[in-house]
Amino acid sequence: MRCAILAFVLGACWLQTRAELPAVATLAWAVAAALALGTLRRPPATLLAAALCGAAWAAIAAHLALADALPRAQEGRDVSIVGTVDSLPQAMDGGTRFNFRVERVLTPGAVVPGRIALSWYSRRGEAADPEPVRPGERWQLQVRLQRPHGNANPHTFDYEAWLLGQGIRATGYVRPAGNRRLAAFVVRPGHLVERARAALRRHLFAQLAGKRYAGVIVALVIGDQRTIAQSDWDVFNRTGISHLVSISGLHVTMLAGLGAWAVSMLWRRSCFLAGAAWPLHLPAQKAAALAGALVALLYVLLAGFGVPAQRTFYMLAVVAAALWWGRTVSLSHVLCLALAVVVLVDPWAVLGAGFWLSFGAVAVILYAGLGRLPEGGGGWRRTLVAAARTQYAVTLGLVPLGMLLFAQVSLAGPLANAVAIPVVSLLVTPLALLGALLPAPLAQPVLGLAHFVFALLADGLRLLAASPLAVLQAPAPPAWCFALALLGTAWMLAPRGWPRRWAGAAAWLPMLIGLPTAPEQGRFTVTAFDVGQGMALLVETRHHRLLYDTGPRYAPGVDAAGRILLPYLRGRGIGKLDTLVVSHGDTDHAGGALTLLGGIEVAQLRSSLGPGHPARRAARSHLRCEAGQDWRWDGVRFEMLGPDAASYALHGLKANARSCVLRISAGGRAMLLAADIEAAQEGALLRSAAGRLRADVLLAPHHGSGTSSTAAFLEAVGPSVGIFQVGYRNRFRHPKAEVDARYAGLGIRRLRTDESGAVTLQFGPALALSAYRQTRKRYWHGR
Repeated sequence: MRCAILAFVLGACWLQTRAELPAVATLAWAVAAALALGTLRRPPATLLAAALCGAAWAAIAAHLALADALPRAQEGRDVSIVGTVDSLPQAMDGGTRFNFRVERVLTPGAVVPGRIALSWYSRRGEAADPEPVRPGERWQLQVRLQRPHGNANPHTFDYEAWLLGQGIRATGYVRPAGNRRLAAFVVRPGHLVERARAALRRHLFAQLAGKRYAGVIVALVIGDQRTIAQSDWDVFNRTGISHLVSISGLHVTMLAGLGAWAVSMLWRRSCFLAGAAWPLHLPAQKAAALAGALVALLYVLLAGFGVPAQRTFYMLAVVAAALWWGRTVSLSHVLCLALAVVVLVDPWAVLGAGFWLSFGAVAVILYAGLGRLPEGGGGWRRTLVAAARTQYAVTLGLVPLGMLLFAQVSLAGPLANAVAIPVVSLLVTPLALLGALLPAPLAQPVLGLAHFVFALLADGLRLLAASPLAVLQAPAPPAWCFALALLGTAWMLAPRGWPRRWAGAAAWLPMLIGLPTAPEQGRFTVTAFDVGQGMALLVETRHHRLLYDTGPRYAPGVDAAGRILLPYLRGRGIGKLDTLVVSHGDTDHAGGALTLLGGIEVAQLRSSLGPGHPARRAARSHLRCEAGQDWRWDGVRFEMLGPDAASYALHGLKANARSCVLRISAGGRAMLLAADIEAAQEGALLRSAAGRLRADVLLAPHHGSGTSSTAAFLEAVGPSVGIFQVGYRNRFRHPKAEVDARYAGLGIRRLRTDESGAVTLQFGPALALSAYRQTRKRYWHGR
């Protein structure tokens, strides 16, 4: 059974790597083949049948989910709908985000998916209502929607896949008129859970007003991690304790065990406490098992039903069922049954890192610990030795997975977890849960104590995270390297007596000492990221790297550097930038500069930013962009064509007009990065640098604005490819239709990052070009 379940899961995983879904007829044949193979009752046939069933199940679920779609023609139209608030609302800059379950569409002819994600912004000049909507309310809303779309870049979060897994088939925002509440609460199980989560969150924030780690306490009680600051997440990730800042399997098990113990104790003493002989009708062991499972279910529902919590609940439910029916079941069977249920309920769970880390940690514990770890002394010594060996096994066992998923592993993790696990699990979490249940006068000191203990822990974690040795980084390993590291890990964690277990560490070497790929001498590579409405490009030579612009700022504390650029650089194993060029101060170009400077070593900043700009103050070294600057790296020439030095004295000049214009060339190939220059600056370049504008690739000035890309400028540059870094359905409507037509009329191939994802260009004897949405196409992209 266990091997069949694993094959079923692998089939579902295979389906999630497909560019297109199998046709319905193909699925029918696959199911028929699986049934036929199942009748053979031979292990290879059974495994193949299970894999076919897994792939077919995932494909059927995908077909059903994608069928509920917003027609492309209805994007951007105002639609009136009626439905209920279906999630815990989340405050954001100037408004609130929430999921909405659509019940009726009032606009004639409009088609709206059944579940959508909405943002409700406050009107300009008005203070944002902290709770404009509550879970379970029925509203009539006027909304404007678009199909699911996210930025597509290597080594970054796939927002479109996440939306699909959440059952959200359109996103949009609430229009300012025609909205009214129709009912204060609609009774449904999901609404009851979300309303309870909202009430607990209000209670916790009210008692912890002004406390830095209030978001952590909320995460431990209801699983809502969205109010934890990114700077704190950086510390948690570097010290390897981020799994604790949530409702983890350990917390669910602990609470379920407490509930089972309490019921067992009361049940056995029912004759004395209630004068009823309950154990005669139902054994205390069964009552305790049922109580533990119910407590776990309640806690998991309050947690938002995340994969680690789901896994723990399903495992506890299997154990409880076995106890109820008097069956003996091995822990490996329990784990595999939980794995099967998770994938059956949510075939897209396999796309999340939490799925693999959660099940991987338990699998490592079973492999390394079940019947293998020798017992220590008696009492607390045996418990301490077992805990230390379990932590050792999990730390080693998850290293390959951590490198594959995050391109880094926390060296500080074992020490940090040795302290953090007992502190968070035995002190902070119980106090947080108790404070959540107590009324306001009593809750404040309890929650305050939980916060105080965690704050002390966080101070120590920050010191640990500040060490340059806290994290080991390397490029995300290829498949063969990951498989070799897994084999070495299994060798190291093998039973006592296995020959030379230490030799398994040698299998890690290819994974840990990998170096970032780089172009050959005299060539260069440019990656134009999909950052939405903004600019960010990475230029690489043999031994040097330059980042041109840092993308936009999306919200307070959220920008393209944190979401896209730093994860990409980590995934490539790039730990240092030789130069950061910030072309000008507009937020769609400089929005991620501070985050980037704080997240990676940058040797030099070149920019046209003013002296008071925070990025200039944060930079180790700064050089002002000026026409005439020229340098060479590894046979590649970099020329700064603008702005001219005199422009800095013109105080009324727009930031766009002072953009840093950079030309990169090698071996007869060139690319021109023109930032946000407009027609006047293009004309100035034609006068001052006409002979140096020629380039194979042009980064379209000002994202294809109607004030840029004049015909004379395009003819002087003469590109074969034009790159437009634009946001999906951006409000500026870049690139403008007339500009796009101008490029097309000159025979220039146009690539838009909102359609192509990140674009990689390799400049050598020939120009090689690839688009991320084509090289890693998935069936949900654009759907």
